Amino acid sequence: MRFQILDIVPHRVNPVTGRFVAPADRLEQTLLTARRSEQLGLDAFAVGERHAGHFLSSSPTVLLGVIAAETNRIRLSTGVTVLSILDPIRVAEDYATVDQLSRGRLEITIGKGNEVQQYPLFGLEIDDQWDLLAEKYELLRTLWSHEDVTWPGSALTRPLTHPTTTLPRPFAGTPRVWHGSATTLTSAALAARWGDPLISANAIQPLKNYTVLVRHYRDEYARHGHDPRLAYVGAGAGALFIADTTQQARELYGPVYEALVRAINVPGNNTPFRDIDHAIAEGPALVGSPQQIIDKIGRFHDGFQHDLQSVSLPTTVPFEHQLDILERFAHEVVPVVRDEFPTTLWGADDPWASRAAFAGGVGQTTGVTAGHAPTGAAAGAERRQTTR
Repeated sequence: MRFQILDIVPHRVNPVTGRFVAPADRLEQTLLTARRSEQLGLDAFAVGERHAGHFLSSSPTVLLGVIAAETNRIRLSTGVTVLSILDPIRVAEDYATVDQLSRGRLEITIGKGNEVQQYPLFGLEIDDQWDLLAEKYELLRTLWSHEDVTWPGSALTRPLTHPTTTLPRPFAGTPRVWHGSATTLTSAALAARWGDPLISANAIQPLKNYTVLVRHYRDEYARHGHDPRLAYVGAGAGALFIADTTQQARELYGPVYEALVRAINVPGNNTPFRDIDHAIAEGPALVGSPQQIIDKIGRFHDGFQHDLQSVSLPTTVPFEHQLDILERFAHEVVPVVRDEFPTTLWGADDPWASRAAFAGGVGQTTGVTAGHAPTGAAAGAERRQTTR
């Protein structure tokens, strides 16, 4: 199994102590966490995107650009790029820039987002979110994989009447795109249609809900005739909090968890696990001793057979404590789970693994044919006009 740290950059008061971190300090914490994650040998670091609520992640490309310049090995991602509300041309340009800065270490995760307030902010109707996501993703794929692109547009998106080539081009072929879903089958079906990997949020609902999602993805992936070896699945988790014993973790983090749950009321996005004991026993929260967290990730794997485990630090606790949790996770949990659940993700049998410079990728000025992995001399070989 591979491991990713996800920071959606929540910016909230600690509901127990009243402690509040200044925005500049909070953003610096994201950078420091990414650097420490690389030093500890974790595989990926992802930054979220939110345009409503108590978050500082409205500009993930800015954060990822800084992280790209400050790291050398760790893969970079998003969680998620809210493509439904964005301009695909800007997405292609901005993330290709990050891809070049990181020398091919970028893989993004797209989705519709789960903040309903984002749509009116961008002058869009939430009823169009699925159609917007599907159409904008098709255009993004085309912009990254071809030059001189024209596009007819639709009732939801504008046309490209003049041949368009976005710059910069990706570093070494089209970056891989994951699809994020919080239990909606539509995102899973879109990922399966294109032969892309899926990340299940696995954050607030019962495990069985996410298991249904992953099963639907795998069924659809097979129905579309894609190579099942590349049907990679990632899974998120609730809060990560490690202590010597489960009782200690419960006592230290329980009051914070329960106060945060009481304070957050987002329709359709509220966890049924309202107290810490319920969250530990049956919810997706990774709270407890190292062994308990190992066992719980094992239960996740029983449901998902996933290749990537994404976790988030409890950002309302003091930053020094967050780094201690990160270190314990890297030293006491990650090696055990890696050995127990091997994966080909980012290994020799993964076609996208060689995109990064440290893995043999070479910077190029062209992309690859949509739907094909960037491997060998074929990466970036195709240069042709594409008309949809």
